[in-house]
This record gives sequence, structure tokens and C-alpha cells, in this order.
Amino acid sequence: MTKQAVVVPVPPEAAVPAPQLFPYPPPRAAGVRRKQCLQMSGAGAPGRVGGWVESMRASSPTHARAAAALADDDGRRAAWMVQHPSALGKFEQVVAASKGKQIVVFLDYDGTLSPIVDDPDAAYMSDTMRRAVRSVAKHFPTAIVSGRCRDKVFEFVKLAELYYAGSHGMDIKGPAKASRHTKAAKAKGVLFQPASQFLPMIEQVHESLVEKTKDIPGAKVENNKFCVSVHFRRVDEKSWSALADMVKSVLKDYPKLKLTQGRMVFEVRPTIKWDKGKALEFLLESLGFADCADVLPFYIGDDRTDEDAFKVLRKRGNGVGILVSKHPKDTSASYSLQEPAEVMEFLLRLVEWERLSKARPKW
Repeated sequence: MTKQAVVVPVPPEAAVPAPQLFPYPPPRAAGVRRKQCLQMSGAGAPGRVGGWVESMRASSPTHARAAAALADDDGRRAAWMVQHPSALGKFEQVVAASKGKQIVVFLDYDGTLSPIVDDPDAAYMSDTMRRAVRSVAKHFPTAIVSGRCRDKVFEFVKLAELYYAGSHGMDIKGPAKASRHTKAAKAKGVLFQPASQFLPMIEQVHESLVEKTKDIPGAKVENNKFCVSVHFRRVDEKSWSALADMVKSVLKDYPKLKLTQGRMVFEVRPTIKWDKGKALEFLLESLGFADCADVLPFYIGDDRTDEDAFKVLRKRGNGVGILVSKHPKDTSASYSLQEPAEVMEFLLRLVEWERLSKARPKW
């Protein structure tokens, strides 16, 4: 499929040399790096399930062991905040890097625009958050990048002027409603599905997982079109090992699929080299910003899968990665926010800053 570009006009001031961007944090130490991708092939390695259970515990933000560790280590959080300061507290520093540049905003959904809830079907965003995102989209090209099915994310967000990248970026569509960032004739032009050939396989795995996990109370299997999510937030911890074993037993017959883990969720995905970081790069190219120095991408997310996008920004040496988390986490993001309420405040401040910038007289 031929990629169709949607060109975003760059303001005249884009030619003004911009100040050097803030440095990204140094590469993470190998000793603290957690393996994010648990690839399934053949029968799998012995004892792998036990390792998964430990990883499942670590992904639970309210786990008692994690809470106790944080209570005993205030110094660790203080040191982490030095490396990843609040994007609100350092707001002027963040926006200073955008002088002469076109800001493009990328947002995760769950845990970023909506609170994390036990029932993934009830992860509604507030009307005030929706208004904030709509305001952002009026000033900057804006995309939602989620592991969810694209259609389902749109049902939650209900804003036709945004770009949507569902299934971790494997299902991308441009705005259904033209804005000043898109030409009306091309508003629906960006549509990209690099894993279409995996759809029958994903459907088979979804059906198998629904059947296999039906006797585990609290387990929820979600078909996100190009990936399958197995939520264990409501599963008793005593059943986690059995759940992980069930997922393994299904995937052993599908070597072209891999297993990744997010926040209290297992996600089955095609083995193609595509993720949220690739989606970010594709959207920048579609917007006419491939390899451009006069663009500044903002990416805000809370999940392990968002790290792929943060790494792309690090590699570009140009962008603002913001992790949403109340607890210290190993991350490639440069800044942090604690919860969706702070994300909304940051977005509103960004809009107000843009309005004031345009209102200032040009001498």
C-alpha cells in the first residue's frame, strides 16, 4: 500500500534557529533492565512461567511488596525525579525546546487519558479531559497511540479530528474530520495496517484463549484486532501461574506470534517489527516531518509498550518523552507526570502557552 502524506504547514518562525534540546538520560544499566518481550516459540524454556509470575507481580502498581519497597526507599524516588523531573514543574524548560518548531502530540490512552480501572471496558475518559485533548488538537497535530483496537479507542475518545493508532500502531487511520493541520482532500488518507495477513491467526488465538481461560475468575480476553490482550487485573494472584501457563499452551502452536506484557495484561502480537515507536515514525512521515529538524514530537504514556516510542525520541535526539507514573520505573522518557489529572493540566498549559505565544507581538 502506498503511504499517503498529509502535509502540515510549518509556521514562518520555524526557520528561526532553535535552542539545543535538553539531553536524554543516559542508557539504562543492564542490571536493572527488565526483559519486556517474552517471545513464544516451540515448547518454551523450562521454568519460564515462574519468571512470568514475578513479572506479573512487578507490573501491579498496587502490589503490597512494591508498596512496601517504595515506602522504605524515598531516596530512590528522589533520585529518580532528578533523572525524570515533573513536566509541570519544568514546563518552561520543556516548551523552550519548541521555539521555531512544529509540536506534534502523541498520547497513550489507558492510564494516560483515562484512569486504570479493573474493567477495561469501563475505562472512560472524563468530559474535561476530552475538552483538553480537543483543544490540543486545534493547535497541534495530535494522535492517540494505544494497544486497544482502534475502533474501541475512538468510541472512548469520540474526537474525529485526531489520528488513531490502535493495536500498538498496527492499525493507523488519519482524521475523519478535517482540521487546519490536514487538507480536506487528504483527511482520510492515512491508513496503514502492516499486519493484515495475521488477522485470521489472531482470531483463532482469541477464540482459543477465551475457551482456555473461561474457568479462571476475573480473566478477561480482549480482541484488539491485530493483537489479543489477556487482562489479569481482577485475577487472584494464586491463579496467575495457571493463567500464564494457559497462554503459553495456546501460543506454542503459533511461532509467528509473540507475547509481550503491559500493565497487568498479557498481549499477543505478530512478530513483525512494528510497535508504538514505529507508529510514531510513520505518523511523522505521513505528516511531512520525516527527518525534519523543525518538528518536536511530544509522547505521553504510562505503559511498558510506550517505551518503544520513548526510545525513538531518544534515538532522534529530538522530542519530549513523558512517563505517567507515581512510582519510579526504568524508562527512556525524559520527564514524568503522576496521573491523568496531571496529564490534563499539562495539555491545558501547553494550549495556553501556544495561545500566548501567538498573541505576542513580532518585533
